[in-house]
Amino acid sequence: MILKNQVEWALHCCAVLSALPEGKYLSTKALSEFHGVPKEYLSKALQNLSQAHLVEGTLGPTGGYRLAQLPKNITFLDIVEAVEGKKNTFKCSEIRGNNPCLTDKKIPDKPCAIARVMWDADEAWREKLRSVTLEDLQATLLVDIAPEDLQKGQDWLLSY
Repeated sequence: MILKNQVEWALHCCAVLSALPEGKYLSTKALSEFHGVPKEYLSKALQNLSQAHLVEGTLGPTGGYRLAQLPKNITFLDIVEAVEGKKNTFKCSEIRGNNPCLTDKKIPDKPCAIARVMWDADEAWREKLRSVTLEDLQATLLVDIAPEDLQKGQDWLLSY
């Protein structure tokens, strides 16, 4: 399975937005330059996040985006599904019925064993993403990134 680039970008942008001070917004331009990604494509991802009510946007000279919910209420799955949609990653097209050796060509009464394994794997993947919030990510970043680097990033973004 390959996810769109916008999923990675949306996750990183939400991580940045989760650390914003109250009442602040970040522009698409600032977020795109900070992450080194194309503004036009990032804009689409941010629009998807807005439509899913994960971020809120405002217009004007100090406009931009901020989280629409608390970081503890936004999961990785929320962000992924906002960009990719909620469809399963595996679609069974019932090719087992094409087997020329079958004597009984009736429609099977239960899903294919392969499809069941793939659907279970898809649900396990979604459950993992559902179990991690932006608040969890913030705690991890505080351990993984030097405080001075976090401060430099925030200062850069807020001065934009």
